[in-house]
Amino acid sequence: MKIFVTGVGGQLGHDVVNELSKRGYEGIGSDIQPQYSGIADDSAVTKAQYVQMDITDASSVEKTIKEICPDVIIHCAAWTAVDAAEDEENKAKVHAINAVGTENIARAAKAVDAKMVYISTDYVFDGQGDRPWLPDDKCYAPLNVYGQSKLDGELAVSSILDKYFIVRIAWVFGLNGNNFIKTMIKVGKTHDEVRVVNDQIGTPTYTLDLSRLLVDMVETEKYGYYHATNSESEEGGYISWYDFCCEIYKQCGMSTKVTPVTTAEYGLSKAKRPFNSRLDKSKLQKAGFTPLPSWQDAVARYLKEMQ
Repeated sequence: MKIFVTGVGGQLGHDVVNELSKRGYEGIGSDIQPQYSGIADDSAVTKAQYVQMDITDASSVEKTIKEICPDVIIHCAAWTAVDAAEDEENKAKVHAINAVGTENIARAAKAVDAKMVYISTDYVFDGQGDRPWLPDDKCYAPLNVYGQSKLDGELAVSSILDKYFIVRIAWVFGLNGNNFIKTMIKVGKTHDEVRVVNDQIGTPTYTLDLSRLLVDMVETEKYGYYHATNSESEEGGYISWYDFCCEIYKQCGMSTKVTPVTTAEYGLSKAKRPFNSRLDKSKLQKAGFTPLPSWQDAVARYLKEMQ
């Protein structure tokens, strides 16, 4: 099986290419940079074939995909800077990458009859209430530019293709890029106290665990919408960013004080954030996929990998 991966310069794309290599699949990575090497010399990304491709250029996408003719496209490339997406000068670019770029990939996938995986987000919903969002919910109501652009990408994929997996995730962390864990450790080392919001509820996603699931998925034809974050702990259920930070410091042995605040009190975000990022993941097991391990376990393994 030949698998084409977009966005290998990011947290998830990097881990997906490594997972493909571990399983002996032919992985071809792409990103907008002229060349890309992994975070370590022995990384599988450095061994995988790499092609430069701008997903917003429809003719380039069509030409590249037709030449490679992959069996599967795992589309990880995206604009993910949620606050910056609200800036007037960025809005067109965000739409071009997340909506038009995704449509370009979907059309190219159809042309070569490839399966496609599209990575989406809980931000396609309005973030209200406390009911976990179901994968097949259609009550879309994005709160911000980023959420709307990802929803537009979803709609493009589902309207163009039959052989697709739309996988929604949240609160992403991985080795190859910046994320909440890295930020909190850095801030915690230079401050006696940090303020973290406690009224946005969900669960995080470790890209290493997610990459394994995505490869499991493309080995099947169990198409459709899925939710895939790390599992809730048996005793705790869903968590807030405050809970997440407390666990990070606990596992790191850091004594930095963590003060819970509301989103309104924190008040630094340009983009509206969802209060309810709970994603129901039961469909994974029903389809025969192995759910991601608990988020505490993921944090422990991630911190070990960071060292």
